[in-house]
Amino acid sequence: MGTELQAAYRHCRAETRAKAKNFYWAFITLPREKREAIYAVYALLRRWDELIDSALSLEEKRRALEEQRELVLRLYAIPDPPACDPLLLAVGDAVRRYQIPHRYFEEVINGLELDLHKRRYRTFAELREYCYGVAGAVGLISLEIFGYRDPRAREYAVDLGIAMQLVNILRDIREDLDRDRLYLPQEELERFGYTESDLQRGIINDHFRELMAFEAARARGYFARGRRLLDYLPRRSRPCPAVLAGLYERILERIEVRGYDVLTQRISLSPREKLWAALGRSIASLL
Repeated sequence: MGTELQAAYRHCRAETRAKAKNFYWAFITLPREKREAIYAVYALLRRWDELIDSALSLEEKRRALEEQRELVLRLYAIPDPPACDPLLLAVGDAVRRYQIPHRYFEEVINGLELDLHKRRYRTFAELREYCYGVAGAVGLISLEIFGYRDPRAREYAVDLGIAMQLVNILRDIREDLDRDRLYLPQEELERFGYTESDLQRGIINDHFRELMAFEAARARGYFARGRRLLDYLPRRSRPCPAVLAGLYERILERIEVRGYDVLTQRISLSPREKLWAALGRSIASLL
């Protein structure tokens, strides 16, 4: 590996260490080459995510996403892309080394684009499409880096990604609402007799808790299926998704223990909790 490429990977590692919260604890369990590749991918996807939440106008965000779409396409069209951006240099090396299909990056961008024009979701089927784009497709990218032989692994990688995104949605309800986004399906709010007006006023009542319990149970179902992924991975790759699942399940447990109060406080784990969860899940995945 040339010095320029090494520097590019160091850049991505630094970006991940600075910005990844739960993910960093999982990534460090991977062998060095796989870890470098997933740092690069994470840094790119984080750039896209920050673009969506930036202060740019809607039209500027659309143009910026299209530019990113074109840049990624060039990584596949040009064997050795110009090193003007260390992040893209590292991602380009990773996609060639692990033969990551271009369509997975395309699907992530498609998912992110939904946030530019879709603020509410009528049904879970609609929400699942969004979750697939912003999380399930990320699971598929990661799977190519982890390594696998049985194509059934793809289904479980998607399930695990969706499970994690569902936890994000439950944890971040207040923050998303401040951005005029509500991911809880409208028909499920109606089913449990809870309104968006109730949510805006921060009302936590039996209707809200029943709704949240329903959503949490769905997330647990996706986690149960997603954990099957471990059986399809090389032994040294198993700790990474095991730690990710463990951290997000721990957040879900914390939400439940606090009576689903995600409207007055943000649920998070301390560094100590993350460390112990990572150690426990890493060891368990190797047994």
